[in-house]
Amino acid sequence: MDRYLLYGDIGGTKTLLRLAVVKHGEIECCYERRYDSRQYDDFDSMLEDFLQQSDRRPAVVCLAVAGPIVDQRVQLTNLPWVIDASVLAEKFSIPAMKIVNDFEGMAASIETLPQDDLVTLQAGNSSPSAMRVVLGAGTGMGVAWLIKRGRYYEPLATEAGHVDFAPTSMVQIELLKYLMTKYQRVSIERLLSGQGLTNIFNFLQADAAAGSHLKSIELDADDGATVTRLAFEHQHPIALKALDLFTEIYGAYAGDLALTGLCRGGVYIAGGIAPRIIRILRQPGFIQAFCNKGRYSALVQGIPVHVVMNSKAGLLGAGLLAQRMLCAPALSFAE
Repeated sequence: MDRYLLYGDIGGTKTLLRLAVVKHGEIECCYERRYDSRQYDDFDSMLEDFLQQSDRRPAVVCLAVAGPIVDQRVQLTNLPWVIDASVLAEKFSIPAMKIVNDFEGMAASIETLPQDDLVTLQAGNSSPSAMRVVLGAGTGMGVAWLIKRGRYYEPLATEAGHVDFAPTSMVQIELLKYLMTKYQRVSIERLLSGQGLTNIFNFLQADAAAGSHLKSIELDADDGATVTRLAFEHQHPIALKALDLFTEIYGAYAGDLALTGLCRGGVYIAGGIAPRIIRILRQPGFIQAFCNKGRYSALVQGIPVHVVMNSKAGLLGAGLLAQRMLCAPALSFAE
């Protein structure tokens, strides 16, 4: 008898849910749907709709969720949702259920992604079985480690996107001062996210206001898509400068994480923003900032850096974790 998996990538902007079956060791998709997360008051009603549409009851469920997880319960970072594995398992009669951080799912996908889904920014010299790190700017900033244990790389969730922003130039110091007038504390996510790109644009626009012939542009709090459109479609000088500064900060932060975990296995840039600005990331600024580590510059120059281009990587990683759940003995939703 076929046993079904349900897995999802749940974020502040969108949610992807997929029902699949494992045949001959391979996951075959049966039904998939993309939801606008903000159109639902809670996840329960979204899951109920999905189960009705898919018309199958899963044996296992694995949800990759954007937020810190405590005892299989999570309050989403950028949505007023609370997801509790035990509550959902009982409500929907799910035999085995697990919640992981969204970047645990993203990190898990790295083992399954083909080379065509990656753009290499620095070839480096990968060390087999060494630590890896996956990070990505989107609605927020996510980070997960990958540690080789036995046959698999095991993803480990972090909240490293909320560490303090560390400026590395005079312009970045002025940017920090600007943001300190808006926020009690300036984390790296205030710079490396859709909201962060908006913050950078607003800072540069305010700085250039005196004597500028450019008309001031009013942006929403999280309007990074408009900044990229202004840059790529209209060659707006401040938007182009904002992307350059964003990229420098991104590279420096990725290099910090590479040093923190001694990630000789590779650094993987994921999230929704990176594929959209890949032409900027491939310019020298990102890798120069990544490698600008003083006495440790030579070390980080040997670390591979890749950009994940597959927009469903987080979903694929959740599916891999769900497949492993299906193969685990004596599984319960509380795992």
